[in-house]
Amino acid sequence: MVNAGDMNGSGNLMDFLDEPFPDVGTYEDFHTIDWLREKSRDTDRHRKITSKSKESIWEFIKSLLDAWSGWVVMLLIGLLAGTLAGVIDLAVDWMTDLKEGVCLSAFWYSHEQCCWTSNETTFDDRDKCPQWQKWSELLVSQSEGASAYILNYFLYIMWALCFAFLAVSLVRVFAPYACGSGIPEIKTILSGFIIRGYLGKWTLLIKTVTLVLVVSSGLSLGKEGPLVHVACCCGNFFSSLFSKYSKNEGKRREVSEIFMVSARFQVSYYFPLKTLWRSFFAALVAAFTLRSINPFGNSRLVLFYVEYHTPWRRKTTRLGKYPVLEVIVITAITAIIAYPNPYTRRSTSELISELFNDCGALESSQLCDYINDPNMTRPVDDIPDRPAGPGVYSAMWQLALALVFKIVITIFTFGMKIPSGLFIPSMAVGAMAGRMVGIGVEQLAYHHHDWIIFRNWCRPGADCVTPGLYAMVGAAACLGGVTRMTVSLVVIMFELTGGLEYIVPLMAAAVTSKWVADAFGKEGIYEAHIHLNGYPFLDVKDEFTHRTLATDVMRPRRGEAPLSVLTQDSMTVEDVETLIKETDYNGFPVVVSKDSERLIGFAQRRELILAIKNARQRQDGVVSNSIVYFTEDPPELPPNSPHPLKLRRILNLSPFTVTDHTPMETVVDIFRKLGLRQCLVTRSGRLLGIITKKDVLRHMAQMANQDPESIMFN
Repeated sequence: MVNAGDMNGSGNLMDFLDEPFPDVGTYEDFHTIDWLREKSRDTDRHRKITSKSKESIWEFIKSLLDAWSGWVVMLLIGLLAGTLAGVIDLAVDWMTDLKEGVCLSAFWYSHEQCCWTSNETTFDDRDKCPQWQKWSELLVSQSEGASAYILNYFLYIMWALCFAFLAVSLVRVFAPYACGSGIPEIKTILSGFIIRGYLGKWTLLIKTVTLVLVVSSGLSLGKEGPLVHVACCCGNFFSSLFSKYSKNEGKRREVSEIFMVSARFQVSYYFPLKTLWRSFFAALVAAFTLRSINPFGNSRLVLFYVEYHTPWRRKTTRLGKYPVLEVIVITAITAIIAYPNPYTRRSTSELISELFNDCGALESSQLCDYINDPNMTRPVDDIPDRPAGPGVYSAMWQLALALVFKIVITIFTFGMKIPSGLFIPSMAVGAMAGRMVGIGVEQLAYHHHDWIIFRNWCRPGADCVTPGLYAMVGAAACLGGVTRMTVSLVVIMFELTGGLEYIVPLMAAAVTSKWVADAFGKEGIYEAHIHLNGYPFLDVKDEFTHRTLATDVMRPRRGEAPLSVLTQDSMTVEDVETLIKETDYNGFPVVVSKDSERLIGFAQRRELILAIKNARQRQDGVVSNSIVYFTEDPPELPPNSPHPLKLRRILNLSPFTVTDHTPMETVVDIFRKLGLRQCLVTRSGRLLGIITKKDVLRHMAQMANQDPESIMFN
């Protein structure tokens, strides 16, 4: 390659691309990045920094700053993500309780915090204190009776509608990408797809605010999935401040991948070992920050801390076209039905926490209303199985109704145009079913301890069955069936509960739920959403066993127009611009000539446009009749010809190629593992066609008897 000042036989020609100009190497929206090129560019950058570091002390210091920039980014992201998570938890607690009442001593206190500060709170009435008043007490000075109940009911619904309307309005006006959980889109982005603005600053701000609003409204959704989106937005923001990441789409995805790994997802094609260490460091910083904020009020980092004293034994609806109305209708239905039932009125996190709890002597929940033996002298932490009291039977009916309601309403809630996660609602459904099964088994063991299934390990007066453990296993099973996670699910449950001792039953539940769910379909909820939206995502778990060849998938096919190509030294600037204008391809193969079709390389459409535009502005003599050449030396031209334009530097001289008889099973594996945008099909060095990522996805859909045209970004 010649330098900017080199002379040649045709006059004063220069390869102006030796000096970088804006937007070279960037990608257009809704396109796929070239992983191999991004990897190569980062290697070249690192090699250049290493060589320069030996020239002076300043260059050596710059090389150290570059090496440590990744850890600095992780530190900043961990601090911000941990702070946002803690603030969101505190705000959700306050706004959830605001629907029922207000703290007179400090209106920003939640119900629990308000009663903590009271000196008049007793243990028996720990949820009642003079400083906390329900709306009926505050407005009409009544706490009991029909009028007080109706007023509290009405204000509960109004607060819920207000929160939901504000959330959907903010999302619709300021950040449409803030809706949903974000995990399907982030998995697609990390696989190499470009969605501009999805991890932007406005999305971060609006998603943080609206996440508090929608969870506080009482809708059947969680915040854990959207928090992954929030953390990835933090990563995108801080990585844009360092050129090491801002100028390389592959490195930028490495940062977001760290938080997907921390959230038990791994989707990137490239996963360096250092990413694992940095994810650990970022999680450590975020955990330290969260511990400092102490949003759960128990000085622990787990949301549902449990401690058992008995070990275990072996597409779019018509309503969906109107997103604001959809949110308002679902919120109204949720609030109206949820309020009368205490297990649906409270927040889902509080519900799961109560379902997980073991029944000690000091518990006041209806689920712990057992008939106690007055002569019992056992210690508090070794209470034997007891017959269920009226409170337990009442709670069972309420839980059964709550279970049906949660299942139905979650189906309609997830996918609305607001931030919505599925982890907590799925766990709630499983926990309710598990707790009811646990209570049933507990009572069977108490009344029929001589049955063969209880005889060997359940004696009269012993603590044989722990219903809370059944709830925890049920929550894991339901979440596993929805997401198809196994090992990562057990880790999530351990992180949420701190129950390390119960990994084996959790693992058994996760594997069994996956087997059962796979009988209905192989896709988890997030993979289903990816396919529903038509994102170009190649899942590593999808198997391709059909005996087709590259020639069956490549374009052009029989009867189609020939492949649009560039020649190495015989096309003018006007010819290239005409080809770009008349087609919408992302790039063009470069051949020796249209007769020989011997492959030289591949040129990206965007870089061709930018190169010609900048050449007209910066290089004298470049006109429409100028010859464009991709070789080292300019072609021989007649006298008085306009200066040719050299574009060799934007040419990819080593595009990935396969032969026409390569099995598609191999081609699919290559696209998965290398993250290719496209590969060229040749025979003995002669260009035959091209296969793009979308061609592969369409072919896989066709082989699976699905609509191949559904593979497009919607």
